[in-house]
Amino acid sequence: MTEPVFRRLALIGIGLIGSSVARIAGERGDLAGEVVANARSQATLDRVMELGIADRVELDPAKAVAGADCVMLCAPVGTYEALAQAIAPHLAPGCVLTDVGSTKQSVIRDVGPHVPAGVHFVPGHPLAGTEYSGPDAGFTTLFQGRWTLLTPPPGTDAGAVEKVAELWRRCGSMIEVMEPGHHDRVLAIVSHLPHLLAFTICGTADALEDESRQQVLKFAASGFRDFTRIAASDPVMWRDIFLNNREALLEMLQRFTEDAQAMARAVRWGDPEYIEHRIQQGRAIRKSLIELKQA
Repeated sequence: MTEPVFRRLALIGIGLIGSSVARIAGERGDLAGEVVANARSQATLDRVMELGIADRVELDPAKAVAGADCVMLCAPVGTYEALAQAIAPHLAPGCVLTDVGSTKQSVIRDVGPHVPAGVHFVPGHPLAGTEYSGPDAGFTTLFQGRWTLLTPPPGTDAGAVEKVAELWRRCGSMIEVMEPGHHDRVLAIVSHLPHLLAFTICGTADALEDESRQQVLKFAASGFRDFTRIAASDPVMWRDIFLNNREALLEMLQRFTEDAQAMARAVRWGDPEYIEHRIQQGRAIRKSLIELKQA
């Protein structure tokens, strides 16, 4: 068997992403020699042991990271600063500290100042997920054919970056290294704005008069169904993402608002060419996604 990338992997948070990594580690055997899981509640850790997806569980994050040569933060990004403060004194020299958060400038801001000398900080973001959360939600093929973006700060040890990249490759991911600010702008349009719109549209439907609301739910066509799937996502995670990528998200929302107003004008004044052009643009993007096997 191929040598494991890490001797001991500590997962701080064991939701969809963390439990998927844990399952892959258990199935493959070449991610880590030992997997330690940490969660906010003992009930979650009891469930992790029932599922058999970690070798050991620890309620105290400081104990979870002790002796680990890789620590992966898999909790909502709003918790990162407090977690970094709690684990920093207990990180082993030479340890690689990474994460899976959807915002990267905030992670570097909140975690970076607490990283001890001799610990390598390699922020990351696997672009994979579902609307489900918790340790039962994970599965071993979640990252297959999906991108994982790494945003190491300048001067990060190249060997540490490569070890994190190799871990994700063994999970099935393709790897790209990206500047953190660029990451946040890209994710604002491809992920964060669509989620904001989905939550908002479902909120609009929920606020309709009772009779109309019941009809919406009864006759929901595929378009509305797709929005409800996205809107079923974890509220704490998405609250933290919106607040920690505020500037990029608001910029993309402003652009979208201007484009939506232009489309509204075309509908109001009967401009079929403009409407058809925008629909064709959407079709072209969908076609490109299918060709890139990201659909």
